[in-house]
Amino acid sequence: MHPIDQLMSEHRLIESVLDAMEARLAGMTPASFPAGFFQEALDFFANFADGYHHYKEEDALFPMLRTRGIPDQGGPIGCMMKEHVFGRSCLAGIRGKLDAARDGEAGAVEAIRAYATDYVGMLRQHITKEDTVLFRMARYVLEPPDVEKLERDYANQNNPRITAAVREKYEAVAARLSSEAVAVTL
Repeated sequence: MHPIDQLMSEHRLIESVLDAMEARLAGMTPASFPAGFFQEALDFFANFADGYHHYKEEDALFPMLRTRGIPDQGGPIGCMMKEHVFGRSCLAGIRGKLDAARDGEAGAVEAIRAYATDYVGMLRQHITKEDTVLFRMARYVLEPPDVEKLERDYANQNNPRITAAVREKYEAVAARLSSEAVAVTL
């Protein structure tokens, strides 16, 4: 599979957990705070969306695009990097309020709602920009040797952050979180 197709496939998986998060946010109250869901969603977003997916972009794709003339500062790569940082700050905010929300503290639940809403909105827009702008640019500027190098980098089973086992684990987590969210909304 072409490396850009891999990244886009990962976007669909991330979107499924964003959908689940939105469903959970809709009915969330301090008395019904879904602590287990948020703990698993944080794990998914930190270790798959950021640690696996964004890592592949930041460590392999973006540097290659820079060498092919895609601007960083003031360009699409710089914008994507700023959004990655913003997403990490939202996740840190959720993580910082999780124990208090689990204990039923209304202010913590509302803070999590705000951080999660910001995260979901930003990440949806981020994915759209990557799919429709940056990844199209990448397909245009990447040469066959670049694509081959990305394929090797993405298949590097010596890198514990991006193994097939990591992807399989988080595919299962995403499926579980999505099915649980559907069950809650029925």
